Amino acid sequence: MTTTGPTDRAAHPDAPHGRNPIPSGGRAPAPGAAPYEELRAELAHLTTEQFRPELAEIDRMTTEEIARTMNGEDATVPAAVARELPRIAAAIDAAAARMARGGRLVYVGAGTAGRLGILDASECPPTFNTAPGEVVGLIAGGPSAIITAVEGAEDDTEQAAADLDALGLGPDDVVVGISASGRTPYAVGAVRHARTVRGALTIGLSCNADSPLAAEADHGIEVVVGPELITGSTRLKAGTAQKLVLNMLSTISMIRLGKTYGNLMVDVRASNEKLRARSRHIVALATGADDTEIEAALAATGGEVKNAILVLLGHVDGPESARLLQAHGGHLRGALGEAGKG
Repeated sequence: MTTTGPTDRAAHPDAPHGRNPIPSGGRAPAPGAAPYEELRAELAHLTTEQFRPELAEIDRMTTEEIARTMNGEDATVPAAVARELPRIAAAIDAAAARMARGGRLVYVGAGTAGRLGILDASECPPTFNTAPGEVVGLIAGGPSAIITAVEGAEDDTEQAAADLDALGLGPDDVVVGISASGRTPYAVGAVRHARTVRGALTIGLSCNADSPLAAEADHGIEVVVGPELITGSTRLKAGTAQKLVLNMLSTISMIRLGKTYGNLMVDVRASNEKLRARSRHIVALATGADDTEIEAALAATGGEVKNAILVLLGHVDGPESARLLQAHGGHLRGALGEAGKG
């Protein structure tokens, strides 16, 4: 099992940068084998691709029996994630440190993995009021691949490098490669390019042990959920595991960046009626103020929830709340501490 940085991992002696060049579980294809035979040999050794004979007649079960079986499979995923929590926490701390310096969080994947990254990225602006481009999702094949599969895109390592270069990737950025198999060329190539060429922090998230993706990354996370209910359908348990880990990566990073106050979304972007109502509810929960006081505080701060809370709890005006928050890097607790001293 990989744990932290690439230097901690056993490597093939002929591999560049001390990494294993074989994109499978470590077993090389037979000499002279056709390309599809090589790939078949690689897939045959992946846990996520294993056939489960006990489910060979699942299509003869009743619908409720299939649903219960599937639900039982899904119940095993959180335990698999729990086994990786030390590595997940280390990756988050490293990522938050880069983001605190202005770096971006960039998810990279193909197929289901790419779509999950884009989903997580797209939910950060309304939840945490992140700036455009602060959390980004890249999928092999480009935006059209979100809806329709783009054949062959996941095998294009050069496009992965080009997609990252188009972002102007730098050393403060964080690239998260996502791949259930841990061998998808687009994800592995992106992590390799981000780390070796652009100097970015890299995280590799896969669902197989000893994966090339984790080996390439500064932080390898391998949530081994076992074979799927439907052989090779990694949008199931593997996809659920990836979603759980991405939830942690983005949410805890945002907590570390001061985007919450306790468990309140104080950086919520009030872009519709529901979120405007939620904003007022958050201010009420944080301060205990009445509706009149809340409306006055929001009016004084341009509708900014965090600033309004500081106005009410710190007994400052709108401009002073903005100054204090800027001085404390957006962390409301630090700003409140200074306001209290004043």
